[in-house]
Amino acid sequence: MNTGERDTIAEPTAEPTTENSTTNRKQPFPQGFLDTISTGWAERPESLPSQRAQAPYAAARRAAVSAAFPGKRLVIAAGSLKQRSNDTDYVFRAHSAFAHLTGWASDAEPDSLLVFDPTDDGHDVTLYFRERADRTTTEFYADATIGEFWIGPRPALAGVAADLGVSTDHLEAFEAGDDDLTLDDAELARFVSELRLVKDEFEIAEMRRAVEITANGFDDIIRSLPQAVAHARGERVVEGVFHRRAREDGNGEGYDTIAASGPHACYLHWTRNDGTVVPGDLILVDAGVEADSLYTADITRTLPVSGTFTEVQRRVYETVREAADAAFAAAQVGVPFRDVHGAAMQVIAQRTAEWGLLPVTAEEALDADAGGQHRRYMVHGTSHHLGIDVHDCAQARREMYYDGILEPGMVFTIEPGLYFQIDDLTVPAEYRGIGVRIEDDILMTADGPVNLSAGIPRTADEVEAWIARVQQG
Repeated sequence: MNTGERDTIAEPTAEPTTENSTTNRKQPFPQGFLDTISTGWAERPESLPSQRAQAPYAAARRAAVSAAFPGKRLVIAAGSLKQRSNDTDYVFRAHSAFAHLTGWASDAEPDSLLVFDPTDDGHDVTLYFRERADRTTTEFYADATIGEFWIGPRPALAGVAADLGVSTDHLEAFEAGDDDLTLDDAELARFVSELRLVKDEFEIAEMRRAVEITANGFDDIIRSLPQAVAHARGERVVEGVFHRRAREDGNGEGYDTIAASGPHACYLHWTRNDGTVVPGDLILVDAGVEADSLYTADITRTLPVSGTFTEVQRRVYETVREAADAAFAAAQVGVPFRDVHGAAMQVIAQRTAEWGLLPVTAEEALDADAGGQHRRYMVHGTSHHLGIDVHDCAQARREMYYDGILEPGMVFTIEPGLYFQIDDLTVPAEYRGIGVRIEDDILMTADGPVNLSAGIPRTADEVEAWIARVQQG
């Protein structure tokens, strides 16, 4: 049985099973079932859990939202299940703003609502959700989407209130108002997004945890390279071993894993992952574990499948690493966020000009208006904010994001790359089909940037030693 079984459920009816059902899969319940299904169940324990570690941080975030919208009724929705196909849904993940403001993460219930009701001195905040079903109701056994016979126990109001430190009520008690502000409102969406630009202690700890699990996943990938080489779709082998680590030690992946081998590494968002892994090629793996708190890592490493770089591969790789190091050095408190990208571009332009790939000088390529020739080989940006979303704070104003100033507590990526597509005639044949990206997760502190993923080898020499050590051990 799988989740696709939901349309096998029957309508509650006293009619016996017959051969004249109106659908192939939906059968009525016989009378004996209806007479007995609600009886014979043990009492369910109602002990209250201890408050989770995130609860006081979520309360502080709610207080900030309340202060920003005096007199307004706010409704922050968790979101609903999304259909995958026919009667099968995707795994539910709550909206990031909802999770951030409640502390309810991988265990959040679909269709829940966080409601700020205005008072004279702020807001009364209530979390509405669908409480567990009484076993005397037909919902318990007849609704395969939410019925506990199908999906397991749902949480109780009192338990969630104690766990999250917030008042709770049944979803049926919620009444929408004509003037409710929801996340469709641009001002509210912007505020809750900008609220995440600076991470608190809990968030930073979760980011470290996500990076730690991701690092273990990259070790798993290196161990799997011989199996990947032997398989006709070796990229899927790489994807699969990382998925296992992400599900065993976290909530899953924070985004679709990119396992791009050979020329596929030149496609920035290659997630088909159906190609071969060939000795002598590079494989670019962009992957991040999402912790149970929903905070995610975002790491890229480019690995020589055979364990050692060729001369040309090493040249490209070390140039990308040089660009990453320049960006890291530029990331200082008080510096505009966009300067991190600018520092990486200086290196990319200089090196591609030195190799004779540009029709202009590096200085001309770096001209903000007339240049950009080097961007053919790195079309994406160098950095984005990271947190409970892989591209966090996306609704923030430009002046707070790209043109914003780096502050302690910000977490962002540094991820330069060089991509020479297999059919790019502007580069010598020896470069074609080589794609390299190095991506790390950076925490800004008052003392400067900290590379949270520095423990995952970065230089060409370190990567070669890493592959040898893991595969031998």
